[in-house]
Amino acid sequence: MVRGKTQMKRIENDSSRQVTFSKRRNGLLKKAFELSVLCDAEVALMIFSSTGKLYEFASIRKLMGENLETCSIEELQQLETQLDKSLSSIRARKNALFMERIDKLYEEEKLLLKENAMLKKKLEMPSSFQSGLDQELDDNDNDDDDDIAEVETDLFIGQPESRKNRWTTTKNSTQSE
Repeated sequence: MVRGKTQMKRIENDSSRQVTFSKRRNGLLKKAFELSVLCDAEVALMIFSSTGKLYEFASIRKLMGENLETCSIEELQQLETQLDKSLSSIRARKNALFMERIDKLYEEEKLLLKENAMLKKKLEMPSSFQSGLDQELDDNDNDDDDDIAEVETDLFIGQPESRKNRWTTTKNSTQSE
C-alpha cells in the first residue's frame, strides 16, 4: 500500500495536529540519535511545541557539561558561546510567552472590571426602582383594600392569614425601614 504525498500546510484540526506533532517529534529525535551513533556525529536538537514546551536531544556530552577534561580553551569558549546563544533564544521565547500571557490577563481584567461595573449598576437600579414602587403604594393607600388584594402577587409560605392583616404588617415593616 502506497501512502499519498502529504501537503505541507498547517493542520487545522487541533487533535490531528497534536498527534502529528508527537509522532514526527519522536521520529526526529530517533533519527538524531541514530545519526549520532552511526556516524559518530555530535548532534543537538531542540524542539518547541506550539505551547512553548521544550523537547531536546544532545549527543554532545560536552553540551551537558560532561567530558570537558579533554577540551582546549578555544573549544570551551566555542561551547560557551553556543550555550549562551541557546540560552538567549530560550529566555527570549519564555519572556515572549510571559508577555503574551500578561497581555491576555490585562484584557481579562478589563472585561471583568466592565462586567463588575455593570453588575453594580444593576444592583443600584432595583433599589431606586423599589423606592418608586413604595411611593406608588403610598399614593394608592387611599384606594379600596379590595383593589390591593387583587393586585397583590406575593407568595406566602406558612399558616394562612387574612390578606388584609398581612398587607398592613408588610406595609408597616417597609415604612419602618
